[in-house]
Amino acid sequence: MTRPLRIRATQGANLGGAYAHNRRVVIEALRLNGTLSRAELARATRLTGQTVSNIVADLAAEDLVIADAPVRIARGQPARPYRLNGSGAFALGVQIDRHVTRAVAVDLLGAERMRLEMPLPNGGPETGLPVVYGLVADTRERLAALEPGAADRIVGLGLAMPGPFGQAPRDYDPWMMSAWQNRAIADELAAETGLAVTLQNDAAAAAAAEKLSGAAKGIDDFVYLYFGYGLGAAIFVRGEIHSGNHNNAGEIGMALPWMPDGGLGEPIEHGVSLASLCRWLGLDPAMPDLFPAIDDALTSGAAGVWLDAAGGRLKWVVQILETLLDPDTIVFGGAIPPSLLDALRERMQPLLPSHADRPGRELPRLTIGGADPWLVATGAAAEPIARTFDPRFSAIQNGLVAAD
Repeated sequence: MTRPLRIRATQGANLGGAYAHNRRVVIEALRLNGTLSRAELARATRLTGQTVSNIVADLAAEDLVIADAPVRIARGQPARPYRLNGSGAFALGVQIDRHVTRAVAVDLLGAERMRLEMPLPNGGPETGLPVVYGLVADTRERLAALEPGAADRIVGLGLAMPGPFGQAPRDYDPWMMSAWQNRAIADELAAETGLAVTLQNDAAAAAAAEKLSGAAKGIDDFVYLYFGYGLGAAIFVRGEIHSGNHNNAGEIGMALPWMPDGGLGEPIEHGVSLASLCRWLGLDPAMPDLFPAIDDALTSGAAGVWLDAAGGRLKWVVQILETLLDPDTIVFGGAIPPSLLDALRERMQPLLPSHADRPGRELPRLTIGGADPWLVATGAAAEPIARTFDPRFSAIQNGLVAAD
């Protein structure tokens, strides 16, 4: 009896020097489908059976895949299914925000194994970096105690902060973290930890979390609209994030709308963000019970006028992103209470007319993602996993160059 399973996978490349790419293709197929036999892997990836067998054997030798007991699917020899070993690799993620720093450890499957947070003192990197260093060291120590041998299987550390990066220092702006954004924090963190460190803005990190194990799992072309202290977006094209030349792609919150009087309005995020809601409600964004206070404001109707205005602007943002980028869907989420995400989604309906509103769509124009303050830290940890194991053009390009 055949398995009633729709197998999803990226097509492999039966070319010399493409081994790195093909490894990633096999790993992705197992991530998307759970368990697959070698024959199913070969059909899904369009690789030869021998290529798949060689890759699976290598992955098994590296403890990246596990062979389950053989299963008889149809007439003939039983097939042995393979699955990814979550404990085969780990990554760390660090979020540096305005009032807090968080650290997360995830495994190869994207499952969270450890999370820690600390308040971030005032004073910028001079006072904050020692706190970040201590948090990373504590996370590594606890992960090693939880999972023996994990310390030797950490593939990297992802760092996420609000953008934009590399801007000229400004006068005090509650939406900016200029002292952090204009310092080589990733290099300093790499020197301190001995790990490969990559820097992303918070929207890109949250999108990576959704891509690895959330609402965007299995979707290659999408835009993630991130609602947090500010407003940002992340752009995925053919499974890879487009970061821009300076890691600032997707800073939609900095867009200046054209006003009826012919002038320019203030940046979109000044009216559509957690910071703007807190300003409207008179709340301190650093207060420990911020989310319950926002829940109360939504229940009482105190945020009604703000919600109407924010929802209207978000409609415009969605229409612009669809028009420019033509994604399969826009995933909407962020580091906010679930009640706020739901209220904003309601205010965004109906979406504005767009060429994305076409018949026969497989995905909705707007897909609701997670609402979780840990989303950015988790996504920061997901980036080293994706960079090491996901199919990417750079992997096959490097493999072909090495073969020449």
